Order: sequence, then C-alpha cells, then structure tokens
Amino acid sequence: MTNYEISQLIDQVLAARASFKPVLIRGGGTKSFYGNPFDRRGDAPVTLDMRSVRGIVNYHPSELVITALAGTPLHEIVETLDAAGQMLAFDPPAFGIEATIGGCVSAGLAGPGRLGAGPVKDYVLGAHLLDAQGRVLKFGGEVMKNVAGYDVSRLLTGAMGMFGALTQVSVKVAPKPFEVCTLEWELDEAAALAQCLSWRAKPLPISATSWESVGGAGRLRVRLAGSAAALLAARHSMAGDVVDLAEATKYWVALREHSLDFFATPLLWRVACAPGTPVLELGPTLTEWAGGQRWIAADCDPQHIRNVAERAGGHATLFRQLTEQPLPPQGVFHPLNQGAATIVRRLKLEFDPKSVFNPGRLIADL
Repeated sequence: MTNYEISQLIDQVLAARASFKPVLIRGGGTKSFYGNPFDRRGDAPVTLDMRSVRGIVNYHPSELVITALAGTPLHEIVETLDAAGQMLAFDPPAFGIEATIGGCVSAGLAGPGRLGAGPVKDYVLGAHLLDAQGRVLKFGGEVMKNVAGYDVSRLLTGAMGMFGALTQVSVKVAPKPFEVCTLEWELDEAAALAQCLSWRAKPLPISATSWESVGGAGRLRVRLAGSAAALLAARHSMAGDVVDLAEATKYWVALREHSLDFFATPLLWRVACAPGTPVLELGPTLTEWAGGQRWIAADCDPQHIRNVAERAGGHATLFRQLTEQPLPPQGVFHPLNQGAATIVRRLKLEFDPKSVFNPGRLIADL
C-alpha cells in the first residue's frame, strides 16, 4: 500500500465528512446483501472502494500469522496458505471470487469449520482502521503473544464497517489437518441433535456437522479432521457410513458458499442457539455447528422467530431477503440488549461521532 493510495482514501473520507455525506465502504461486494440497506432518503453516499488497497504485507508460515491489506482477494490468501499447508481455520465463506480479506473480517462470518475452530474474532490479532477524522489507527499486532489493543481488533470483527474502514488485518492461521473424513447417518432432526449433543462430551476430532432433510428422515453429516490414528478411532466409535472424499469435499464447500439447493430460497433466517436446543419447528431447516446454528428457509414473523431464538439462548438474523416485502422494523439483525446497545453507541460516538461510515448497516439507527 503506497502513501498515495492511503492519502486518496483519507481525502475521500474528509471530503465526505465536510459535505455531510455518508461513506459506504466497498470491498468485493460479495456480501452486499448482508445487513441493513442504506437509507437513501438522505444525501447520496460516497463509495470508498478498498480494492486498490491490496497485497500480502507479511507472511512467514512458521509464525502462523498472515498480515494483508484489506482489499486483498480472499482467494489469494487461501491459495497462499494452502501452498504452505496452512488454512484459515474458521473457514470463511466468500460468496464470490471478488471477496476480500477485509470484507471477511468486517462481516465476521464463519463456515462449517467454526465448530472445531471457533469464531473469526478469535483469529484477528491486529487491524488498521481509517477513522472519520482521516487517521489510520493501529490496534493489536502481528504475533500471537502481542496482546496490546487485541480487544479493539476483535471489536472491529463483524462490525460491518460501522466504526471505520479496515485498511490492514493480521490473522492467525492454522496447519491443515493430516487427514479428513466425512461420515453420514440417516436420522431425523431430533435424533441428529441428540446425537451431536452426546458427542460433545467425548474427545472426538469433529470439525464440522450438518443436518438437512434429504430423502426420508434426513441426513446428518460429520467431518472429522486430525491424525490418521484419531480418525480411525473416531470412525470405530461413531460407526457412520463413510462418504467419498471428493463428494464430501464438494459438499462442505457448497455448504460454506450456500450453493446447496436448500439455500435457493428468497428468505433465509440464521438462528444461533445454545447447545442442547431441541427442534425449533420454524420451517425447513439446515443445522450446523452441532445444533448451534440453524438456517431457516421460511417466511417467519420476525418477532416470533426472535422470541424463539431468545428462549433458546441465542439470536435470529434475517440473513438474506430477495422479496420486496418490508424488512423487520428493528432491522435484519437481532436487537441488542440495553447494556450492549449502550456500549456500542458509546463506541460509535468515539470512533465515528458524525455517523459517516456505513450508516445503519449493522444497527438501523446508527
């Protein structure tokens, strides 16, 4: 990233602020469907295109950290890591070849591998943020032992650009597993959830799970990842049918990228649940993360589905809507509780007091 490129971004932000225009941060645009839409009743926004700010800044495989500019295509990151036998363990969806690493962190979305690896925020070690005053603020670092500013870097993960534009991120990476294997069972949803819950208490190398209605009762698939000995012991213990490796690989990619037939729906809700939550009975469902994430392909009443999610210890997001019907009054994301909302508003005032960046994208009135 040259000083000229950064100065161009700064000039755009300062000009937008001076003319009271909002700034919409744009990367590859593959997740533009996600989040609340911009309220176009006000001034036309200034688009801050981050794609010119690209390139891997620092990567030494032995350090298990990669630092890249925010506009770097996600596939370039994945290919670079793959060549060194490493990966982004949280398995981020791209939803298109134009996806960027900045968009990946800003959206905070993880794929099937999150079950075994944890959320995106656990892997973000550092970030550079262009704020509304035209400053590039630096948080965190590039090594796993560095904790200075680490909480702020985590805060920016999943913030949908509401605090400013990410210009650089440092992300912890992981070695690829020695072997992977996928097992499957024919089970209904209740039985699949019970089975996944029982496995939580056992030392099994489970990296991903998925249940969906296929054929008769339904199909549960479980991906194992680890050493050959660990996989052999798990297969003996779990006793499922082994799925062909090529078919399984294609399936998990299709699940991550939402190219399965299930996702060809005009309305898609994402419900997060506490472990052990039973069947929600909300409509056609695909379940991931051992029951912790439920995709609901149904036109649900927003208040009802959010009440159900809260009773299950979680939250509900209108992930995608391709129809013309109105969005939920409080936005597509589950409303924050009063304490969390107060904290977020104070942080917004600190980083972006004039609400310049991505207005309303994460929280409808901010």
